[in-house]
Amino acid sequence: MQIKCFECAAIVQADDSEGAARAFLAHAREKHQWSYPEAAIRTYAINYAEAEERLSRATQRLDKISSVTVHPVTEDRVPDWLEFFDHDGFAGNPGWASCYCLEPHVPSTPEQPERPWRESRAAMCDRLLKRVAAGYLAYVESECVGWVNASFRSDYGLYRDVDPKGPQPQSVIGVSCFVIAPPYRRHGIASALLDRVIADAAARGALWVEGYPHNNPEGNDAGHFRGPRSMYEARGFQVIEKKERFTVMRRPA
Repeated sequence: MQIKCFECAAIVQADDSEGAARAFLAHAREKHQWSYPEAAIRTYAINYAEAEERLSRATQRLDKISSVTVHPVTEDRVPDWLEFFDHDGFAGNPGWASCYCLEPHVPSTPEQPERPWRESRAAMCDRLLKRVAAGYLAYVESECVGWVNASFRSDYGLYRDVDPKGPQPQSVIGVSCFVIAPPYRRHGIASALLDRVIADAAARGALWVEGYPHNNPEGNDAGHFRGPRSMYEARGFQVIEKKERFTVMRRPA
């Protein structure tokens, strides 16, 4: 097993996840002066090492893909959602593979900046089954290739301070995250997912749909996980307020 340091890019190797965690802690103590709790550093290391083992190796973008279909994540599609997050969505990016899209609902804290991936997996699965989180899966033929979190803003912890004098949070669907499997990126999957969110919004009881594109996204595919601003602009979203790290954009449902 191996772990790539998120600051200096050094590779730390060990025979198992526990050994990798010990080696990564030793690396952190020797090379860095981080303020993160040691428990969080250890959890990050285990998450990364175990992600290296379970993630697909399919990262090469396909030149062409078949038609895309999009479906809401109902109870019978939760196994597809789990399979996608377990193996495909973060192929080539193990440092992000522990999120399971729980962060918008339950933001990390300074005391616990990194959660064990199995806990995040179970918590988000429970939210989907209880319908306190919602989203859509994109398929190419029978393969699940993409996800968008499209829960009501009232179900997000991360956006509680958005436009407090604006619409009631329970009337707003917030498009918080896109995850697209690497072979299917830049083929319009995110656009198809967003179009379905908009098309279904009124029937779900929403009056508004919001997006939260980053102001200065990293220059890679992962940096656009909230969707590029241009995608929202093309669908009539208007700027509501600019935060430190992201811009709130909204359109009627």
